Amino acid sequence: MLFVLLAHVTLLQAFGSHTLNADQRNERPLIARFERPRGDILTYEGTPVASSRPTGEGPYLYRRVYRHGRLYAPVTGHVSLAGSTGIERAQDAVLSGRDAKVRVQSLVRDGVVEGADVRLTISERVQWAAYQSLRATGVPGAAVAISPATGAILALASYPAYDPNALTTFDRDRLAETAEGIRHAPARPMVNRALHGLYPPGSTFKLVTTAAALSSGEYAPSTVVEAPARLRLPGTPMYVDNGERCAQERPTLTYAFMASCDTAFAGIGLQLGQDLLRDQAEAFGFNATGLTIPLGTTPSVFPVGMDRARTALSAIGRHDDRVTPLMLAMLSAAVANNGVLMRPYLVEEERLADGSVIGRADPAPYRTALSPVLARYLAAMMTTVTHAGGPASIPGVEVAAKSDTSEKGIVTGDHALMTAFAPADAPEVAVGVVLENPGHRAGAVADVARAVIEAALA
Repeated sequence: MLFVLLAHVTLLQAFGSHTLNADQRNERPLIARFERPRGDILTYEGTPVASSRPTGEGPYLYRRVYRHGRLYAPVTGHVSLAGSTGIERAQDAVLSGRDAKVRVQSLVRDGVVEGADVRLTISERVQWAAYQSLRATGVPGAAVAISPATGAILALASYPAYDPNALTTFDRDRLAETAEGIRHAPARPMVNRALHGLYPPGSTFKLVTTAAALSSGEYAPSTVVEAPARLRLPGTPMYVDNGERCAQERPTLTYAFMASCDTAFAGIGLQLGQDLLRDQAEAFGFNATGLTIPLGTTPSVFPVGMDRARTALSAIGRHDDRVTPLMLAMLSAAVANNGVLMRPYLVEEERLADGSVIGRADPAPYRTALSPVLARYLAAMMTTVTHAGGPASIPGVEVAAKSDTSEKGIVTGDHALMTAFAPADAPEVAVGVVLENPGHRAGAVADVARAVIEAALA
């Protein structure tokens, strides 16, 4: 009987503990989660934006508090009785002290296991500019800012956002009611649009099509291309129309890019074919699964198995092309960094409470999108968009940009999008901005991009 009892206890401890810990009726894991303080989540400047505060009573001894909750919610996420999201989840082992290197080093130094702090790459000034400028538009959207040279994410904002503090209550009924209200809010504040929103890229995809054209060796910036007022899609009664944007029927590639001539780029797409376009799109990161920053991301999409008509539409960012705001920023970041896209990341370092650094970011290349020479050609073409005081232009700063709005700020699709970097000759920041169904406010996408760039360069 004794051996049977010991065997049963061993089975429970070795093989049944995970099931028991996961059982919602078992409060021990929850009590353990909040019985001691977690490490702080800090901005790049070192300001805590998530920290633990004593509750003064049991069984849950510490409660998570989020400074400027909505501003940083897409990054920090939250930790509550119902679970965790964002950095709170991705870096849980470090923040809670369960990570092996945190446990060992904290025991060696202090004899006590405690969570480590996580310092982000997020700049307070740039994040504030991104969120507040999105909020000023009054429409849902997202903005991402990246350092082209390193891949460090300087801002990751989604609007509207939820307040993580509303979910840190230990009153289960109140938590369930609050969470239900946030999940079913019409504006979807819990959706991280910056990482998971998928939008038709429209004219911003012409960056990819132009890169594919230049890489093919059949085109140069000065190459004359055909840009008829209307182009019939092969095998269909449908047409692509230039509207009033393109004043020339045989412009150079540079002019076609600046004026965003749809028929020119649809024609280029037909000539190159879907395989070359897809290869170039995937060189920028489209269709790539598994990218974590360390938050999970949704892949941007360039479709497969298209006929010629759909290939022409995909070349101008229509059909089933889809892009995230993160991918928009990555497009410009690759061009700005001489064709090399650095892997985006959000965590700058991990450190113990005494300031000892136990982990630091190691910037690394993610993809080579195009050669340095072609990247410089493409950057020069992007600057033509803002030279005449166009969208996102900043006095005294040369900005390279591409948007999916017309010169008058009229949206050409359901959403307004922009990708840009600056300064064009010595890039410090690349941005991607999306506004959802902005209507007459479409031109505000450039205002958001400008505010983010100015904050990054200040």
